[in-house]
Amino acid sequence: MSTVESSSQSSNASSGLGGALVDWVADWGRVAIESLVDVGRFTLFILETLKWLVTRIPKSETIWPAFYQVGVLSLPVVALTGTFIGMVLAVHSYGQFEAMHLETRLGAVINKSLVSELGPVLAATMLAGRVGSAMAAELGTMRVTEQIDALACMGANPIYYLVVPRLLACLLLIPVLTIMADFMGVFGGHTFSVYVFQIDFHHYWSNSADYVMNFDIFSGLAKSLFFGATIALVACYQGFYCGAGAEGVGRAATASFVYSFVIILVLDLVMNVQLEALYKTLWPDQARLL
Repeated sequence: MSTVESSSQSSNASSGLGGALVDWVADWGRVAIESLVDVGRFTLFILETLKWLVTRIPKSETIWPAFYQVGVLSLPVVALTGTFIGMVLAVHSYGQFEAMHLETRLGAVINKSLVSELGPVLAATMLAGRVGSAMAAELGTMRVTEQIDALACMGANPIYYLVVPRLLACLLLIPVLTIMADFMGVFGGHTFSVYVFQIDFHHYWSNSADYVMNFDIFSGLAKSLFFGATIALVACYQGFYCGAGAEGVGRAATASFVYSFVIILVLDLVMNVQLEALYKTLWPDQARLL
């Protein structure tokens, strides 16, 4: 009797392990299929948006509200954040440069870091958090309340009417926000370095001029264009295909920021590698400040 019971228990245990393995494989298979579907749908969404972007410019009454929302309302937070980033860079870098008696080189490091890296990423992060989440929530609410379906029923293409103006606003205005972040960061770093740490004004700016190249400024602005397109496309896609109810809208807003930020970091790495290779190809003999 005990032998029969032990064999039945072992068979139940093996079947339980097999069932858990099947469930695990099924869960990962479901995730893989859903991911492939999302990638394909997102690709089609991008292609349709680009088609409308190059074939028909939206009307001014749909563009100007998007410009105001993306550009004007984002200036204060970008300027404030850029100022404090410049000050933080000055505080964290000063001790190391002072130990090497290179305090006057502080401006070169701060300004180069801002214009080539921190300015574009900072502006894009603020835009993804303030504008991208709002776009996803707004379009998600329109999807839940069937306003997008109503637009389609009235003969207006929802992507042309809702997505293209927001994409244009992000593309055209994120370079302006990047310039604002660069300027305020440079101002904040200069203020803290010259008036708090008493670094010589002339040497601070002369070293900055020697090491910060025009290529650094333009590379930062070029990266910002890709960041802006990423924010607009991801946010609008999440809003267009959000889940039902208030929970779906909240998830769309959260996913918009998370996905945008991750893609921005990946793009930043890839573009930095490519731009560095381009710089070495165009100016192989010019020294670079690492």
